[in-house]
Amino acid sequence: MSGHDSKYFSTTKKGEIPELKEELNSQYKDKRKDAVKKVIAAMTVGKDVSSLFTDVVNCMQTENLELKKLVYLYLINYAKSQPDLAILAVNTFVKDSQDPNPLIRALAVRTMGCIRVDKITEYLCDPLQRCLKDDDPYVRKTAAICVAKLYDINAELVEDRGFLETLKDLISDNNPMVVANAVAALAEINESSSQPIFEITSHTLSKLLTALNECTEWGQVFILDALSRYKASDAREAENIVERVTPRLQHANCAVVLSAVKMILQQMELITSTDVIRNLCKKMAPPLVTLLSAEPEIQYVALRNINLIVQKRPTILAHEIKVFFCKYNDPIYVKMEKLEIMIKLASDRNIDQVLLEFKEYATEVDVDFVRKAVRAIGRCAIKLERAAERCISVLLELIKIKVNYVVQEAIIVIKDIFRRYPNTYESIIATLCESLDTLDEPEAKASMIWIIGEYAERIDNADELLESFLETFPEEPALVQLQLLTATVKLFLKKPTEGPQQMIQAVLNNATMETDNPDLRDRAYIYWRLLSTDPESATPRPDEDEYADGGETGYSESPSNAVDGAAAPSSQATVSHAQQQAPATTAVSAPAPPVPDLLGDLMGLDNAIVPVDQPTTPSEASLPVLLPSSTGQGLQISAQLIRRDGQIFYALLFENNTQLVLDGFMIQFNKNTFGLAAAGPLQVPALQTGASARTLLPMVLFQNVSPGPPSTLLQVAVKNNQQPVWYFNDKISFHVFFGEDGRMERANFLETWKSLPDSNEVGNDLSNSIINGVDATIEHLTASNVFFVAKRRNANKELLYLSAKIPRGIPILIELTAVVGVPGVKCAVKTPSPEMAPLFFEAMETLLK
Repeated sequence: MSGHDSKYFSTTKKGEIPELKEELNSQYKDKRKDAVKKVIAAMTVGKDVSSLFTDVVNCMQTENLELKKLVYLYLINYAKSQPDLAILAVNTFVKDSQDPNPLIRALAVRTMGCIRVDKITEYLCDPLQRCLKDDDPYVRKTAAICVAKLYDINAELVEDRGFLETLKDLISDNNPMVVANAVAALAEINESSSQPIFEITSHTLSKLLTALNECTEWGQVFILDALSRYKASDAREAENIVERVTPRLQHANCAVVLSAVKMILQQMELITSTDVIRNLCKKMAPPLVTLLSAEPEIQYVALRNINLIVQKRPTILAHEIKVFFCKYNDPIYVKMEKLEIMIKLASDRNIDQVLLEFKEYATEVDVDFVRKAVRAIGRCAIKLERAAERCISVLLELIKIKVNYVVQEAIIVIKDIFRRYPNTYESIIATLCESLDTLDEPEAKASMIWIIGEYAERIDNADELLESFLETFPEEPALVQLQLLTATVKLFLKKPTEGPQQMIQAVLNNATMETDNPDLRDRAYIYWRLLSTDPESATPRPDEDEYADGGETGYSESPSNAVDGAAAPSSQATVSHAQQQAPATTAVSAPAPPVPDLLGDLMGLDNAIVPVDQPTTPSEASLPVLLPSSTGQGLQISAQLIRRDGQIFYALLFENNTQLVLDGFMIQFNKNTFGLAAAGPLQVPALQTGASARTLLPMVLFQNVSPGPPSTLLQVAVKNNQQPVWYFNDKISFHVFFGEDGRMERANFLETWKSLPDSNEVGNDLSNSIINGVDATIEHLTASNVFFVAKRRNANKELLYLSAKIPRGIPILIELTAVVGVPGVKCAVKTPSPEMAPLFFEAMETLLK
C-alpha cells in the first residue's frame, strides 16, 4: 500500500462486513480494489474477515497486479482456516502460472508455496514444474524457494515428482540468483532430511564460486554457508577456494563477512603452509574489527562469532585486544561478550592493560557487569601463572574499596586461585578474614569457609571463625552446609583440640539427624564412618577438594573426593572419642577395610579405586599405553575396554611422572558406533609424583551414537586440574559386546539361519588365525561368549557352528571352517545386521590367534 492508504485503517461503522461484501461484488474495478484494501487493513489490525473469503477470491480474476497481490495476501492468511474454499483459487493459480507477465507467474508460484493446505498441494505440482524451467530467471528463482516450502508440507511428493533433481540442475543455471536460491532451498531441505540430499562435488564447486561474484549479498550468504560444508580434497584445492572467497571479506554486509570467515576457517584446517595460514589470519583481522563499529545488535552477533573464532585461532586477533575494551555507552550484553573475549586474548604481553580495564569496570554501577569483571580478573590469574600475583594485587585493592558485592566476588575468585596455586599466596588470608562480617551470599560464604578449612593450621583462630558460621548452620543453604561440614572435619583433624572435637560432634549430629538433605546427610555419614574406622586413610592430599558446588568447573563432588579433604590426627585419643560417639549403625569392627571398599559398602559404588599395591587380575595386569608420558607431559594413561559380569567397563591406569600433584580427573568420549559413554564420573584420587592408580569406569551404550559405517575407533578426552585436555584414540574390542545370553539350541540356530536372507551372509578368510584343537578352541571362545552349537567334519576340514549375541538382541550365527593345526580359518556369518560383520571378523581374528 502507498502512504495515502492509511485511510483504510480508520474505524468503520457497525455494518462493516455487509458493506465490504457489497463493495467486493461491485461492477466497478476501482471500488473492488478499494474494498480489498479495506479487507487487508482490517485483517492487519486483527479483525476476522474470513467470512468474505469467497468474495475476495472472486476478485482474483483481474489484470491489475496490485489487486492480485492483495488477494494473494488474503489467501495466504486465511487458506488454512478455509481449506475447502481455498480449492476455488486453484484454477486461477494454474492460469496465472502461465501468464505472459513473469511477475504474475512468480507471484502465483510464490503464493502457492505459502498456502500450506494438503488438499491443494497436488494441484500445484504441475505449475511448479513448469515454473522451475521457465524462461525468465525471476520465475525460476522464485520457484526454487517454493520447492523447499513444498518439501516441508509433503516431502514424499517432492521426491516422487523429481523436484529435487530439478533443483540440483538449477545449480548449473546461467543466472547467479537462480543458483543462489537453488542452493538455499537444497540447504534447507538437507537440514530437515534424514539422509544427505545436497552434497557439493568438485564440479558444482566451480559453479558456485563463479555465481558467488555475481549474485546479491544474501545469495552470497547462502552460497558461502553451503561451501563451508565442502571438504577440499587436499591443501592445494583448499588454498584455491580460499583465494576465491577472500575478496568477500571486504563486503559491506556483515552477514557476508561472517559467512566468508566461517568458510575460510573451515578450509584452513586442510592448509599445511604456515605462511598461507599467517597471511589469512592477517586478512581476517581487519574485517572482524570493522564489525565492531556497527550497531549494538550487529556488534553482539559479531562478538558471539568472534568468541568462537578466538578459541580456535587466537592469533587472528591477538594484537587487537584494545578494540574489545568496553565503551561507557555499550549495552550490557555487548560489554559481557567483550569481557569474555578479553579473557581469551589476555596474555603475558598485554595483561597489564587488561587488568587496568578490568579494575575500572569493577567500579561501574551495573552490579552484574562488576561481578563479571571481578571474576574475569580471577580467570586471568588462573590462565596466566606469571600474572597471578598482579591479578591478586588488583583483587586486594578492590576488596579495600569495601563494596559488598565486589568483596564477595573477589573472595570467590581468590578461592579458585588458591586451588590453582596451592601454598603460594596464603599471605593474603588475613586480609580476607577481615571481610567475614560482610558475607551474605552463599557462594561467597562457601568460598571463605573453604579457605578457612583448607588453611586451618595457619589461621590461629580458625575454630572461632568457623564457629561463627556454625551458629546459623540449620538455616544456611545446602552449598554452605556442605562446605561447613568439610571444613570442620579438616579443622578437627588438623587441630585435634577440645574445641574442634565439640564442633565436629555438633556438625555431624546436625548433618545426620536434623537435616532432610540427602547429599549433606550422606557426606556426614561418610566422614563419620571414615573417622570411626580408619583415620589414617584421611591423610590429606595437596591441592584437594572438588568441593560441593563445583565452583567454575560445573560438576559436583563425589564421595571419594569428599574423603580426600580430611587429614590424619596427631593423636589416637581424639579418634577414639569420635568412635565412641558414632551411631551404632556405622560401627565397623577392626581391622578396618581400605577407603574404596568402605565407600563401596556404604554407597553401593561400583566405580571403586584399585590401589596399585594390591594384586591385579589378569585383565588388569597389563593395559595398552594410549597416552605415553612423552606426549602427556609426564602423565601416562593406559586403558582398555573389558567385560565383567555382563557389564562393560573401561579399565584405566594413570601414572604420574610429573613434578605436580594431579587431581580433578574427568573423562569424555566422542560419538562412536556403539554410543559408548561413561555411566558416571571418573573416580581417580589425587596422584602424587611417582604414584599411579587404577580404576574401572562403568560404561553405557547408545548414548552418543555417531552416524556412518560401523567403526572400532573410540576417541577419548581426559583432563585434570593441572594440565590441558589430552586426546587419544583407542580401538574398541568388538568381543566385549558379546552377551552372556548368546547361546542357541541347534534347532533354533538352523531355523534362524534359514529365516535370514542370503544377502545377510558375509564371509571372510582369517589368514592369521589357527585352530590347534577343536575342544580347546570351543572352550576359549565360550569364555568370550561365543557359544558352540554343532560341529561336523568334511574331508580333512573341521566345521564349527557357533552363536553370539550383541546389544539390542542382535544374533550372530557363525560357521568356521579350518584344517586343525594349519594357519587360515574361513569364517562365514549370518546376522540381521551384516554391516557389523567386518568388526566381528576382526574380533574373531583376535580371539583365534
